[in-house]
Amino acid sequence: MTQTGDVRLPPEWAPQDWLWIGFPHDAEEWPEVLQRAQEQIAAFANAVAESGQEVRLLVRDAANEARARQLVTGNVKLERRVYGDVWLRDTGPLVLCDDEGSRAARRFGFNGWGGKYLMDGDQTVGAELAEDADLPLAETDWILEGGAIDGDGTGLVVTTEQCLLNPNRNPQLSRDQIEERLKRDLGFTRVLWLGDGLINDHTDGHVDNLGRFIAANTLCLPRATGSGDPNAAIYADAKRRAEDAGVTVKDIPSPGPVTSGNRVEPASYANFAITSHLVVVPTFGSPHDEEGVAAIAELFPDRATVGLPGDAVLAGGGGFHCASQQMPSAGWRP
Repeated sequence: MTQTGDVRLPPEWAPQDWLWIGFPHDAEEWPEVLQRAQEQIAAFANAVAESGQEVRLLVRDAANEARARQLVTGNVKLERRVYGDVWLRDTGPLVLCDDEGSRAARRFGFNGWGGKYLMDGDQTVGAELAEDADLPLAETDWILEGGAIDGDGTGLVVTTEQCLLNPNRNPQLSRDQIEERLKRDLGFTRVLWLGDGLINDHTDGHVDNLGRFIAANTLCLPRATGSGDPNAAIYADAKRRAEDAGVTVKDIPSPGPVTSGNRVEPASYANFAITSHLVVVPTFGSPHDEEGVAAIAELFPDRATVGLPGDAVLAGGGGFHCASQQMPSAGWRP
């Protein structure tokens, strides 16, 4: 890419050439739920492939590939790669377009979500995917995960203070310096700072579990469901901040309390994946699942929307959006 003007990360609803998805392989990372997590990721891959979009499912080794092949249709392409966690939203490349529609990739530093989980391959798989896609690749000088940001295509990006200002990411950088880097490296000219992410989110509050742009200057946010919703105050604070910034807010229901033993899980319908023809929403066996999927379907009248079980994927620490990364089509322009 020869930078002749604006360079920006396209919004997720821009046309896509394919979707990378990570396939679970490590039983230690998925105690007691590995097989179900594999089944749920495979169902996600199958749904996107059957919608008419190319899917590239990353598998770790021969045994993992054989397991994936049992579960996916022939429309899903398997790629054997060295990776640890499946969360390609954070470890995969971020692909930008310039004002001529040409693409280039960015890779940021990755430290295992603040030093919590650092596995073999997670610091290198993003560059490998970009290089194998023949994308020019630029490495940056700071820590950032793709799930920590969400853009609307106009230069506006949303993030959380809990994550981007966390001392376990870039303690040397001020808020202003982070904003400068978001502009320099991804083309974002305005930053909407939300406060905290969901309770017990090991990413330190990734925004893709809380607030998602669904159109220019339009953010969908969960609303508290029932009197015992553990994230009620977080949702209310996010809505206040967004509206104070002049951003239009569209409410979607939360799943309400989703627990594992005594632990509140960071379950969210907001971790949906937007693909070229389909929006895939994780469900959790909550009585609010049907309402959650229907609310998101209303936000995307130009695409089909489907809810698929994501409780086992959540047990590993994420959702369908976390486990995927899109390749935007060439030709999108800022």
